[in-house]
Amino acid sequence: MENDKIVVGLDIGTTKICAIVGRKNEFGKLEVLGMGKAESDGVIRGIVTNIDKTVNAIEKAVKEAEDQSGIDIRVVNVGIAGQHIRSSIHHGSITRTSNDDEITIEDINRLSNDMYRIVIPPGSEIIHVMPQDYTVDYEDGIKDPVGMSGVKLEADFHVITAQTNAINNINKCVRRAGLEIENLILEPLASSLAVLSDEEKEAGICLIDIGGGTTDIAIFHDNIIRHTAVIPFGGNIITSDIKQGCMVMQHQAELLKTKFGKAIAEEASPNEIVSIPGIRNRAPKEISIKNLAHIIEARMEEIVELAHTEIITSGFENRLAGGIVITGGGGQLSGLKQLVEYMTGMDARIGYPNEHLGRSKMDAVKSPMYATSVGLVLSGFRAIDERENRYKEVRAANNRPGVKKKETGGGDFFSKILNKTRGLLIDDLDGKNEY
Repeated sequence: MENDKIVVGLDIGTTKICAIVGRKNEFGKLEVLGMGKAESDGVIRGIVTNIDKTVNAIEKAVKEAEDQSGIDIRVVNVGIAGQHIRSSIHHGSITRTSNDDEITIEDINRLSNDMYRIVIPPGSEIIHVMPQDYTVDYEDGIKDPVGMSGVKLEADFHVITAQTNAINNINKCVRRAGLEIENLILEPLASSLAVLSDEEKEAGICLIDIGGGTTDIAIFHDNIIRHTAVIPFGGNIITSDIKQGCMVMQHQAELLKTKFGKAIAEEASPNEIVSIPGIRNRAPKEISIKNLAHIIEARMEEIVELAHTEIITSGFENRLAGGIVITGGGGQLSGLKQLVEYMTGMDARIGYPNEHLGRSKMDAVKSPMYATSVGLVLSGFRAIDERENRYKEVRAANNRPGVKKKETGGGDFFSKILNKTRGLLIDDLDGKNEY
């Protein structure tokens, strides 16, 4: 049954570590069963820098999610980000033995798996291989070649790599917390599942996910991801600017940003003043909201300009009919939508992860800051659906009259699917509520 499947997303971010437990309801919407979060002290700009602090934060977030949901969490879908992420386009091709046989899913998988053997810089590892368009016997622009006839099968692939050390540190933290990683997902891809619609991806859209340590970019067109990038600036650097510019404590700077911050200085009243308590019997410090807005605007202009540069670099600037969607914790900043529209000349909106959410007692999960966490859960369900659909398609193809089953390779393919699905389904036969 659909609601027998439980998926857990674990977002190891720069400012917070968040675990969300979810299942699909009868309408196919995501129902959040539990959510836990902890302050992240061991992660800087998406990279784990302190194993023990990160493990403690993961354990705290997971324990809170377990208590709320009543689920024993064992397997998680984890997000990865950081300025070490690189993306590139690579071309691949295979030559089939017969022109008469139809192109099968095995052929597609063989072509995709070949991409994992391409030469990449030392110390890097491929985390995603995503096909763009296929070419069959020099006929290009094909989105799904399965069932077609042809000898030469080619495709352009969007290949995303990450530093091996960064991946190993995430694996180490998750394992030490007593968990197992089911899938490692690039965070902007996860966020896109939570806040973008299929129509927007078809029309062309740019997702700007402003997190604590980094700003992630993902560009879609014709329902295919075309470009990804990571900018090493996020909400924390704005807090740091406020701390230095206003001469206040770190937590005070964060409160000033979230409660009184504006992305456009012109919208701030020059007469509005905020009083900050002094340190050790010192007199309170008065902060002008106008000056605060000038500090924030200067840094936000830099981040938006870098994001706009990535859009231009991708070559899709004039093909994004859907404009820009801003999400992440930084997306909650007042006036940011107007600033992005002014600087890029494109339509913009704030992305809330509520399109795929069902009724939930936890309204906090609908905030842009939880877009990645919700997306990680959705990506887990998508992986389950894709594996099940692939299994059904292969089985149907092998059972068609006149189709000879392959002697080799098929067994390995089925075992791979079944093994990957392990741990994602709840076994209700033993009466235990365990994941």
